[in-house]
Amino acid sequence: MLLVALCASCTETTPIDEARAMQTGEEVTVRGYVTVPPGAFSSALGDPGFALQDDTGGIYIKVDTKQPYDVGTRVRVTGILDEQNRLRILKAAPSDMESGGGRRILAPKDVGTGDVDEDVEGQLIRVSGAVTQTFQDDSPYGYKLYVDDGGGEVQVFVHVSAGFERSQLEALSLGERITVVGLAAQYETTYEVAPRFPSDLTRP
Repeated sequence: MLLVALCASCTETTPIDEARAMQTGEEVTVRGYVTVPPGAFSSALGDPGFALQDDTGGIYIKVDTKQPYDVGTRVRVTGILDEQNRLRILKAAPSDMESGGGRRILAPKDVGTGDVDEDVEGQLIRVSGAVTQTFQDDSPYGYKLYVDDGGGEVQVFVHVSAGFERSQLEALSLGERITVVGLAAQYETTYEVAPRFPSDLTRP
């Protein structure tokens, strides 16, 4: 019985970049560090999921029950690959997740505003640029604004559930330079940067 219990948690893991390239509907096991805390994006994605990242890539983990994982927690997840509004996701049950094996706070990857695309989707990134379109209300899901560093405009999507004060976003003026850390995400044909909490948006 002990051998069975041990082997249940010994399934070989797949690097996240390889997992993302697998067919929708396939089962896969990945391991990575939490970059987006559980529930931060629930207002738009409709679940208290979180994001994981390893040295190869990142992916959003969709789960129905909020998990007790802090940013930096190492988590192993077995789930089914799927898409939600063209965002690559891994659907999993709480019983198919386990934490342990150390902690690591991953640094965001610096990306040009015109380079937020499928190559970085699911990863924690940082963009800087001038505000080209100011606050747009898309509640109850979130708020939008746009920035450009000269290489192309990118949408910044701020989930209502990420805890921002609306007034903080409304105060940003056209042409003002800001830096945003967040998940490189996708909604239909639009790529975006989704900050996780208020400190992810700064005015240099």
